[in-house]
Formats: sequence, C-alpha cells, structure tokens
Amino acid sequence: MMDGRPVAQEVRSKVKEQISVLRKQRVEPNLATILVGDNPASKAYLRNIHAACQEVGINSHSTELPASSSQEELGKVIRELNEDRKVTGVLLQLPLPKGLNELAATSATSVEKDVDGLNPRNLGLLFQKAPRIVPCTPKGVMVILRYYGVRTAGKHAVIINRTKLLGRPLSQLLLNEDATVTVCHSKTEGLGEIAKQADLLFTGIGRRNEFTVDANMIKPGATVVDIGTTGIDGKLVGDVDFDSAIRVASLVTPVPGGVGPMTIAMLLYNALLTACLQKDVPLTFNPDELGSPAAV
Repeated sequence: MMDGRPVAQEVRSKVKEQISVLRKQRVEPNLATILVGDNPASKAYLRNIHAACQEVGINSHSTELPASSSQEELGKVIRELNEDRKVTGVLLQLPLPKGLNELAATSATSVEKDVDGLNPRNLGLLFQKAPRIVPCTPKGVMVILRYYGVRTAGKHAVIINRTKLLGRPLSQLLLNEDATVTVCHSKTEGLGEIAKQADLLFTGIGRRNEFTVDANMIKPGATVVDIGTTGIDGKLVGDVDFDSAIRVASLVTPVPGGVGPMTIAMLLYNALLTACLQKDVPLTFNPDELGSPAAV
C-alpha cells in the first residue's frame, strides 16, 4: 500500500518550518479563497484548506459569492485580490456554477498568486517542461511516486481521466519524466485491455457505482494510483477495488488516505511557493526530494 498520509505529513512539516523562516524575514503567506455558490463538497474542501493553513501558519480568509453572481462580479473580486499586496495566494474553488466561464476566471487570476496552477500561463510552462506552479493533485501524485521509489522513465503510464484538473496536467508531468503516456476517457474503446498494458495505472473517474477497476484490468506487478472518490453508504471509496487489485499489483494507493491528503499538502506548498515568488525569497524545500526509508 502506498499510504499518502506520511508523505503529506512530511510536506506539511516542511512547509511549517519554511513559514517560520519567512516570518523572521517579515514575509507573511496569505491565502485568499473564492467560493461561488453553496456546493457542499466545495465548502467542506475549503474548510479543510483553511484548517490546514492555520496548522502550518499560513494566514487565510474566504470570499463567498452567491451562485447568481455574474462573470463581471467574479472578475472584480479576482482583480481586487490580485492587486492586494497582502494576499500572496488566490484559490478559486472549482467547479463554478453554470453560466460562469472557468477559463476566463482562471486566466484572470494572477500568475504569481495562482496556487492551483490553472492559469494558462502556468499550464503552458508545464507543457514547456519548465513548471513553476503545478496543479495540486497531479503534483501530489508525482511526489507519492518518488517517495515510494516508483520509476517512471521508460514505463507505460495509462491515465483514465482527461480533465484539465487531473488527467491532462498529470499526463504532461509523466511525459516530462520520460514515461510513455496513454490517456483514456469515456469514448475510449477497449479500455480494460489498454489498462492492463499499464506499468503505471492512474484512475480518477469518481463514479464507483458505474466504474470499477479490479484485478482484471491490472497488469501483474503494476503500480496503481487511485484518484477517484465516491461516497457510498456514508463511506468514501475510490475507483479501485483495493482487495482485488492488491492481489496482482505491486503497489496500490488506498482511498481514503492515498492521494487525497497529498492534494491539500501540495496546496499548502503552492501557497508557500507563491509567497516566495512575490517576495523574491528563495525556497529551500522541494517536495520532490522527499524519500521513504522503505522506498521500493
């Protein structure tokens, strides 16, 4: 089992140490979040973010807008936070309510305050193999792989997800690390057979009632990273039937406790990184350099 919790805890501890150093230099990381509408999952996620910020010493506050807000009203809030010199990071919670343009909103977010790494310029740097701020969940996946000593170079990676939040940036991160990448989606034919060719299998569908990855879709000895989440009977489960998968895979991430904790940990790291970028302060901590004593 590739447990994400000890990795996330190491990241949080390192971020907390770095923030103590920054404060001695009179640099105060300050994260502003924006929530449009009242999506319960989004509210819960942001509560966790603000609690995590408090734990590591990042100042944070939230701006909440009604679901009826116009693009202009959202844009005004983003501009004000961009211009506020006390704010060092901006997180626009997605998805936005229908009628609002996500691309326009993420494009409006300051490149140097974009803690989600979704401004097209930050995504463009990732595609140029010169990443600066990387989307949190894909980055967290890569840190887990390194932590557990999983090699990517020369390996066949199959990603079952093509969203801009996960599958697309993850595919580029893997390409940048010399993996051969296949991206699958709802229109992919022969998905099961393609998945079974993967040395590294990543899945992030999040509809367990409709889609499950079991042993029949996994190459013997493969590494399986489960990024999907579904609530069933009050419990959180992933895309992967863990008990079935672990019989054939070499390594599998659990749900909960796998990639989930890493998403918040990498958000904290990005909030630290954006503060350092704006204040022109060197950041000495690199999560890519974490390693487990039990690395495979």
